[in-house]
Amino acid sequence: MKIIKFLAVTLMVLGLAACGSKFKTYNGPEVTHVVVKKTERKMYLLHHDRVLESYDFDLGFAPRGHKYEEGDGRTPEGTYLIDRRNPNSKFHLSIGISYPNALDRMQARERGKSPGGDIFIHGLPNGFKGRKGPDWTAGCIALTNKEIEWVYAMVKDGTPITLYP
Repeated sequence: MKIIKFLAVTLMVLGLAACGSKFKTYNGPEVTHVVVKKTERKMYLLHHDRVLESYDFDLGFAPRGHKYEEGDGRTPEGTYLIDRRNPNSKFHLSIGISYPNALDRMQARERGKSPGGDIFIHGLPNGFKGRKGPDWTAGCIALTNKEIEWVYAMVKDGTPITLYP
């Protein structure tokens, strides 16, 4: 009887610990496309033409227009891919966007500039409590920590992402 109680308590503790994990498990329909509408500050996770989830977000400190060069505070516009994930990000969790593409690099080179890179969808900075002000990133898309946990679980590498003005 003591062994059964011990096992029951152990399973309960493990179950509660899993609830607090930043790594969620998602078993629903596949996210086939991520759509970002910068002006509306809305991101949609789609399964074909059906919206599975939608999120509000913050952008970079200069949110209007396409990203053209490193340090401009803009978020790219166009179609890219989710191409990497960082479970040890300084922003809780993060998933990478494949910016810059060949056209972005060429256009920046023509202006004698670097296109920049490291554009992510991410949570808040580690250790930060509360909500930052609007449009505080360097060009990324910022969600709450709870939201990025679900996006991280739902969106797989290779998923297209289209960012609209």
